[in-house]
Amino acid sequence: MTNSFGSFCDDLYIDMSICTQLELPSGRDTILTFFERLQKQFPDMTRFARRETGEYILEEEKQGQRIRWVGLEPDRIVAGHTNPDDTSRAYELHHQVLELIPYMLGVTPLDIDSMDITYTMDFDYQGNHDEVIAEALLSNSSFAGLFDIPGAKPVNCCPSTIISLSEDYRLQMRIGVESRTSAFDVRGEKFKIEDPISLYFTVRQYPLPGPDFNTLTAYKEQCQLAENLIFEKVIPNFVQPLNNAIAQRR
Repeated sequence: MTNSFGSFCDDLYIDMSICTQLELPSGRDTILTFFERLQKQFPDMTRFARRETGEYILEEEKQGQRIRWVGLEPDRIVAGHTNPDDTSRAYELHHQVLELIPYMLGVTPLDIDSMDITYTMDFDYQGNHDEVIAEALLSNSSFAGLFDIPGAKPVNCCPSTIISLSEDYRLQMRIGVESRTSAFDVRGEKFKIEDPISLYFTVRQYPLPGPDFNTLTAYKEQCQLAENLIFEKVIPNFVQPLNNAIAQRR
């Protein structure tokens, strides 16, 4: 899987999230050894910190932008990559984390509550995000009739939905679009260029581990499914309409 989605958006983030049934180990030696092992594989990840929330994080930063990161929360493991040259760069980090957690953090398939792969696409637009989203995604829907009301304008237009991809509901997808325009911004006609429109697409799996369950294999199949859905459903039905609506306003 070497696809790049960079031509479709201004910024791309590919994140993995593993939620566990039990709390993760919090001992000093365990935490440090885990991150040191990661650092050997990714030597540019040099910034280590503990957040006020208790999260431990190791990250790579260039010119003030976070490039790659791995974080440990009490019952969640996260790993992400910003603007990878191709998706395989992000998956490489994810796979390394998945290979280490059984041996270094004691996370077995039985302990995994959910596995997520999330693609976040940001679209730069200095203007009313709600109008763009409403035009791009709702203009041919039942909601469009509401915008015909005299004086009506969309506010906080952030459509999202979750869809099951399996009969047992253990495989799901979520797609949502987030506006960062407030009513105050519209009244003052002041919009910040650094606040993008964001599209979030997640494929989540609630594993049912058996004797033959392999976390790495299951995750690889999950990523392949997610990429297929992005090209078949997300780009033509969400990304391209958003880009077209933004282009018409520039």
